[in-house]
Amino acid sequence: MSAELLSILALIVMFVVATLFPVNLGALALVGAFLVGTLAAGMETDQILDAFPGSLFVILVGVTLLFAIATNNGTVDWLVRAAVHLVRGRLAAIPPVVFVISALLTAVGAPAPAVAAILAPIAFGFAAEYRIHAMLIGLMVAHGTQAGAFSPISVLGGIVNGVTADANLPGNNLVLFLASFAFNAAAAVIVFFVFGGRDLLRRGTLESLPGAPTPAASSAPSESASSGSAPSGVASSGSAPSGVASSVAAPSGTASSVAGPDGEDASGTSGGGGVTTATTQDTATGGGLRLTPHQALTLTGIVALCVAVLAFKLDVGLTAITVAVILSLTSPKTNKGAVERVAWPTVLLICGVVTYVGVLQEIGTVDYVGSAVAAIGIPLLVALLICYVGGVVSAFASTVGILGALVPLAVPLLSQGSLGPIAMIAALSVSSAIVDVSPFSTTGALLVANVRGMARDDFYRKLLAYGAVIVLVGPLAAWAVLVAPGWLG
Repeated sequence: MSAELLSILALIVMFVVATLFPVNLGALALVGAFLVGTLAAGMETDQILDAFPGSLFVILVGVTLLFAIATNNGTVDWLVRAAVHLVRGRLAAIPPVVFVISALLTAVGAPAPAVAAILAPIAFGFAAEYRIHAMLIGLMVAHGTQAGAFSPISVLGGIVNGVTADANLPGNNLVLFLASFAFNAAAAVIVFFVFGGRDLLRRGTLESLPGAPTPAASSAPSESASSGSAPSGVASSGSAPSGVASSVAAPSGTASSVAGPDGEDASGTSGGGGVTTATTQDTATGGGLRLTPHQALTLTGIVALCVAVLAFKLDVGLTAITVAVILSLTSPKTNKGAVERVAWPTVLLICGVVTYVGVLQEIGTVDYVGSAVAAIGIPLLVALLICYVGGVVSAFASTVGILGALVPLAVPLLSQGSLGPIAMIAALSVSSAIVDVSPFSTTGALLVANVRGMARDDFYRKLLAYGAVIVLVGPLAAWAVLVAPGWLG
């Protein structure tokens, strides 16, 4: 058996073992990278270790550490209340706003992982506070980042246009951008209604939430906010599932979260009325937005992270760790326990799998699969299979690297003139990017690492299932809409 086929078989075995036994898939993947790389491909240990995603590791640790600090001192909860005030309490408007902001930031040139790293913790904090399904808000971030990812000034758009020009193929910046935006917007609409959007429409504004105070009874003891119904898998404001932090409103109007031994909330409350009621009252009156000095410093650090990444193109992981260390030094007692709240099992999972995929690329497994697909000879079928190769591999590896490899791979097919190059490149780009909702991609990993409002394991399984659906449906839909009709030359 060739090394390429053996590496694919080993990947399948790893998924089966991780499903049947309580073993971290990332640890299995590191073992697989070691055994397959050394025994089947004759790779040196240094070559295998070179595949370890050091940059992704730093991003995951740095961003989750920074926002663990921001959660501990109540800054994330302050941002939640400020966002509520801006949308005037209209719950159904929150997910579309998150989508649009994410798309706008990537469209103006910010890398999608950087945008997800900045927005995901804030969006999840908002979702946990107001009983918005964690999958809904997380997928709005993910699809939003991909909706704007192929603008002419974006990172992916520039790469695809550059590779297309180098291959002497015709290109169309507007078609590429609009195709990505349209497919991700359509996915966002479906996600909205599948994961609780109808419930948000029924709930209306924050003033209509169960337990919200009325002007006449604002000083009376409030009822528990947990009396209202929440979408399946979403924690009510009064209680959080194991491993999920919940925020408790302090008497001064600022919220605080206290980390427990295992990253759980240890606020010590038994009722649920304090959270949603206090925050809703603050939102309705426009108050409750005062910052403590350390919250102000934390917010300044988050803004500095955004400016450093978006304007000065600094590494998001290293910048986040720098900000986190500065905040830890300024208030050691407040930030005690933040390191324990870093999602270490998730870091191992993602980095292990990405390392194995890097070994596959080094062995030549990706090129092997692509060449086998291209040898079929039926243009429309080959186009569909290439889209699937892009989608499946990109769900585990770098979208940038896959597009850089597959666009040239498609050149012999496109040079035959039977398929429109613009349509094919757009379909391949959409297929390779829309699957970044996978928990094994950088964006998906950031969602898993920062989730609130749902137990992390539950969220991971739901995101994995959703990612599998997107991998199956996304490339097919892109091919059916863009390539099969043959309307773009």
